[in-house]
Amino acid sequence: MTAQPPPPPLFDRDRLLAWMAGQGIDQITHDHPAVFRVEEGLELKAALPGAHTKNLFLKDKKAQLWLISAQQDTVIDLKGAPKIIGSDRLSFGNEGLMWETLGVRPGSVTALGLINDIDRRVRFVLDRRLWEADIVNFHPLTNTATTALEQAAFRRFLAEIGREPMVTNFSF
Repeated sequence: MTAQPPPPPLFDRDRLLAWMAGQGIDQITHDHPAVFRVEEGLELKAALPGAHTKNLFLKDKKAQLWLISAQQDTVIDLKGAPKIIGSDRLSFGNEGLMWETLGVRPGSVTALGLINDIDRRVRFVLDRRLWEADIVNFHPLTNTATTALEQAAFRRFLAEIGREPMVTNFSF
């Protein structure tokens, strides 16, 4: 008997953007070539206003899943992060868990993926600089676009999906 692949996520890009529109969450989405790492999209992002993000999907030694979202230039030390966020030793989560919980593939990790985490398996950590930014930019569940949200819209998104981030400071 062959193992069945996990079911598709509840939301993909189109459903996410339609849901946001239905909730009155204003956003602007820009299409662009696929970007897999922060460094690849620097030139592209320079034309888009707001704080651009890096998003790390992590798993700790006790199997707790974590999503850390920070401004793209933030240095996140995986050895020091457990003290900051109150976790056990961290490593990167695998693609299967990423798809199962956030509905994204590597290169597309995003805080907007929390809409697919209906079982609340992923703890969300947000760097203070993003929490205080006027505009934040995330992938809309795919790395071929960037969605810009004013801070009020981003906070409304989080409230609508019932998520409150652990806001912390990775920049000292």
